[in-house]
Amino acid sequence: MPKSSSKSSATSQAPPQVIEELRAGQSLELLKELHILTREGRLNQDTRRKLKQVYHLYQFIEPLLDEVHQRKPAPVLIDHGAGKSYLGFILYDLYYNVARAGQSHGGRVIGVETRSELVARSQQLAQRLGFERMDFLNASVQQAQGAAQIPAEVDIVTALHACNTATDDALAFGLAHQARHMVLVPCCQAEVAGVLRQSKALAIARTPLAELWRHPLHTREFGSQITNVLRCLRLQAHGYEVTVTELVGWEHSLKNELILASRPAQAQPGKARAAAERLQALLGQLGLADLRERFAVPAN
Repeated sequence: MPKSSSKSSATSQAPPQVIEELRAGQSLELLKELHILTREGRLNQDTRRKLKQVYHLYQFIEPLLDEVHQRKPAPVLIDHGAGKSYLGFILYDLYYNVARAGQSHGGRVIGVETRSELVARSQQLAQRLGFERMDFLNASVQQAQGAAQIPAEVDIVTALHACNTATDDALAFGLAHQARHMVLVPCCQAEVAGVLRQSKALAIARTPLAELWRHPLHTREFGSQITNVLRCLRLQAHGYEVTVTELVGWEHSLKNELILASRPAQAQPGKARAAAERLQALLGQLGLADLRERFAVPAN
C-alpha cells in the first residue's frame, strides 16, 4: 500500500478550492515536486495550465491502460527518455496508485533515462512517495533492449519529447517487445531534414516536389512533418492502427504531435503490406533511400 497520504490528510496541505481541481487521491507532494502546485500547495495561472496539460495527455493514455488491464493483471509500461520521469510519475499516481481510492491496478512503470543524476532523483522520489512499483533504468533505449529489468514482452511504450532519432529508437523498442500500445510525442527532428538538405540541388532539378523544401525554414518544417509520416507508415507496416492528434494547450506547438499506435486483436496483413509499399515508395520519391534501414519494415 502506498506510503503517500490519503485524500483526507492531503486536504490539510492545500486550499479547498485547489483540492476541488485535482483528481481524487492525487499526491500533493508529487504535484509540488513536478512544479504543478506551488510549495504552498496553490495553483497560479502557469501551474493551472500545466495541470490541464497533464490531464489532457492522461485522457489519451488512460483508455489504453484500461484495455491492457482487462487482458492481464500486471502489465508493464516503459517510459523512454524519461528525464525527471514526469510522465511516469503522473501515470503511476493517477492510475496505478489509486488503491487509496478503493481501487487496485497491478503492473509496473519503468522509466529509462541516460542521465544518471535524473535516475537517482527519480528513485529517491519514488521511495519517498511510496511508489513501490516504479523502477528506473540508467540506460539508452538500445541498452534497455537487453537489460534484465525489461521483460521480453511489454504492454505500453511511451516517449514524451524524445529528441530526434530517440523517438525512432523507442518505436523500434516497442516493435521488438511486441508492445500492445505506443504513445509517442516526437521532438526536435533533424535527421530527415539533414538528408533533404544534402540532396536539395539534385532533387530540385529532378522534380518540382522538391520545392516543398527549397528554403531552409521549409526544409526544417517539412523534414519534421515527413519524419512523422514515415513513422506512422512504419507502424502501420508492422500491423498497428495509428491515430495522430495534437496535445492542445501545450507549449512549443511544433512539438505537440501525438502519435497513438495500437495492435488490433486480429492481424490484417493486407493493410500492413500496403503500408509497407507506400513507405518504400515515399522514401524513393523523396530521395530518402539512405533512411530505409531506419524505417525498416517486415519482409513480405
